[in-house]
Amino acid sequence: MSSPHGRSAPIGGRLRLRLKEIGAFGVVGGIAFVVDIGLFQLLYGHLGVGAVTAKTLATLVSMAVAFLGHRAWSFAHRDTTAVRRSFTLFALINVTTLVLGAAIIWFVRYPLGQESLLVVQTANIISIGINSVFRYLAYRRWVFPAVADPDAAEKPQVPADGAVADDGAVPPAGRDETVPAVTRRVR
Repeated sequence: MSSPHGRSAPIGGRLRLRLKEIGAFGVVGGIAFVVDIGLFQLLYGHLGVGAVTAKTLATLVSMAVAFLGHRAWSFAHRDTTAVRRSFTLFALINVTTLVLGAAIIWFVRYPLGQESLLVVQTANIISIGINSVFRYLAYRRWVFPAVADPDAAEKPQVPADGAVADDGAVPPAGRDETVPAVTRRVR
């Protein structure tokens, strides 16, 4: 079924699914964020653990929370590969973002000489924001890939104008001009 603008109806469904996915990613990320910030606050602000060590420990705990939430909810509709594989990729992506986050904390704390909990925590929050965009894209691409459709190879690609030859064959997408107008019909 096509809309008046030539777009197929499934686009609306894909958009709704993407918005739901982003919303769930945000909720799970929000919970992981609270865990990260709270644990960092506890370790660095109250227990005297070094800033980079506190950031590392807080990130590792929030990473475990995030993996479970994303696997069970945010990306549950996508292909769930083996837990070992998906967690390994998840961990690699998060180690990369951990290094970036720790580097930002280190830069603010040591070269810039900022000791204030407020300043260091602000740098922490900024690093989490930067890393969240990268993580969302990487999770979708590598950790929780799109479900492979085994029937996709068997389904004919119907052009946007719905042109089909008299014998039922579907012309290649974008090349229906090769089929004479006499043999084309619109459903």
